[in-house]
Amino acid sequence: MPAIFGLDFGTTNSALSVNVGGEVKIVDIDRFNITGKTLKSIIYFDPEEKKFHVGQQAVNHYIENDALGRYIQSIKAFLSDQSFEYTEIGGKIYKLDQLIAIILRNIKEQGQEYLGEELNQVVLGRPVIFSEDPDREKLAVERLLSAAKLAGFSEIHLQYEPIAAALAFESTLPQNEEKIVLVGDFGGGTSDFTVVKTKGGRHKQKIDRKNDILGLGGVYIGGDAFDSQLMWGKVAYYFGKDVRVKALMGDFDLPVPSTILSDLRKWHLIPQLRMPRTRQSIKGIKYQADKPELIENLENLIDDNYGYMLFQAIEKAKCELSSFSSSVINFKELHLKIQENISRGEFEKFIALDIQKIKDCIEDVVSQAGISNSDVEVVFLTGGSSHIPMIKKIFSEKFGGEKIDQINAFTSVAYGLGVNGNLYI
Repeated sequence: MPAIFGLDFGTTNSALSVNVGGEVKIVDIDRFNITGKTLKSIIYFDPEEKKFHVGQQAVNHYIENDALGRYIQSIKAFLSDQSFEYTEIGGKIYKLDQLIAIILRNIKEQGQEYLGEELNQVVLGRPVIFSEDPDREKLAVERLLSAAKLAGFSEIHLQYEPIAAALAFESTLPQNEEKIVLVGDFGGGTSDFTVVKTKGGRHKQKIDRKNDILGLGGVYIGGDAFDSQLMWGKVAYYFGKDVRVKALMGDFDLPVPSTILSDLRKWHLIPQLRMPRTRQSIKGIKYQADKPELIENLENLIDDNYGYMLFQAIEKAKCELSSFSSSVINFKELHLKIQENISRGEFEKFIALDIQKIKDCIEDVVSQAGISNSDVEVVFLTGGSSHIPMIKKIFSEKFGGEKIDQINAFTSVAYGLGVNGNLYI
């Protein structure tokens, strides 16, 4: 029977569906991941084995090898980054599309193992916006398509992720039941929104749905941005955020250069501080700092490469704040112990500006659709950050809490991409 994959390549997690003759199923693509049918979008190069690992297995090897080797997370976030031309791993040069292809190829192989045959057709998800800069947007799309080709896909169809989520919702509607749906897709790197007309019974039909899309938009804000705000607000202090450095000439002091501290906001940028000139600069700062022990913490963070594990502790606290009014960022490393209490109120203050941008985007998408808030009949939310109370509150205040639906938050996009495959098989 004709078949096609639906592949949701996410900043944090990826998922896969397969459409066989119009029947869509989610495929388990990571037997090491006990949390569900998703694969962490992570690559680890083991210097002893001289091979790459993907997903939870990459995390396991990274920890077992005491953080030696090359560990890459949130690689999707670099798709629009013009400065990322290539990187050296294990003595070889890799371009960004080649690294992403490692993840996509692994997912493709898992899907083919499930099917028992080779399959080279795919509907590949993409965010509504990679970048507000047209040149960077174009670069991101070209790199994503190139990565898919390198992974072995010969027929590739792109679809917006929130539209895929809408198709997943539509497949649950009774025959001929119509709904105007606002979809909020909250990923690790972006948050995308669409207003779409849905109708039960159409998910198996070979029809182009362009005319059903009433409004579409997105912002470059996601779960990683919220982790970044928590890092800066509660943890960066331990690595020199508030340290003052005595000037070499003159009786005054200065803060640690922002060019150094800014990389603390995202764990995958911390390894960039290993550059010899930067490390030498940090060493010099330590001798002139009013709190040299905090700069030493920064040195250890860089040299011992525990940025990922630190951000895991931050993310854990963030997730707990979706269910509880307070949490604790707990982290212990050989040279450092962090135990920072964080309340939901504090967290909401940290992310307030990001939340306002999300609000503005939602209002723009609804306005673009030419409807009022009361015309939205269902709000379909997907992605991990959709569980954050402050985000839920946006939709409940604007559209009514009774309209919110959050089924299959982590696999609905992949399922919808599989549904979209009906156009091509």
